[in-house]
Amino acid sequence: MCGRFMFEPNENEEIKRIYQLAVDNGYEPKTGEIFPTDKTAIVSAGDNQVQVVTMKWGFPGFKQGQSIINARSETVMQKTMFAESFMNRRCVYPTTGFFEWSQDKVKHRFNYGSNPETLYIAGCYKVFDDGPHSVLLTTAPNESMIKIHDRMPLILQKNQIKRWIYDQQFAIDFLNSSMPMLTAVKSE
Repeated sequence: MCGRFMFEPNENEEIKRIYQLAVDNGYEPKTGEIFPTDKTAIVSAGDNQVQVVTMKWGFPGFKQGQSIINARSETVMQKTMFAESFMNRRCVYPTTGFFEWSQDKVKHRFNYGSNPETLYIAGCYKVFDDGPHSVLLTTAPNESMIKIHDRMPLILQKNQIKRWIYDQQFAIDFLNSSMPMLTAVKSE
């Protein structure tokens, strides 16, 4: 599970450009630590190229006030809540890292290294009565993650973003990809 992530335009030039694209398109993505239900910057399909918009993080759940924020890559095509969105409306979360908590409740920030590098997380979205909502995809953890948590985000490289969004077969095949090794830093 991925329950929070960072979006820091002041700490990362690439994220700063993505933030500015969202602003130029008339959106105001939340910055800093992103929590479920926040409106966050999302890369999605535009008319002729990808675009940066904002979406609320989390599909409405089964109970009042509940949000479903993650979908398992192993079952996303079988689950009624996610299958149609995955097949037709994939998106990407640009982040500067994400958080997981160990069993002893210690918060860890994950990224490629100790700096806030750009880390892209695969997702999909659906339009509800109050606008678009997105979920990010998770997968089995690799060695860099397994001691902290039993799930990790499905991570894309920058050069895979367009294929994830536009190429359905690429997206289906990517669900079983090995994830990159990450660094965990204890966070306050």
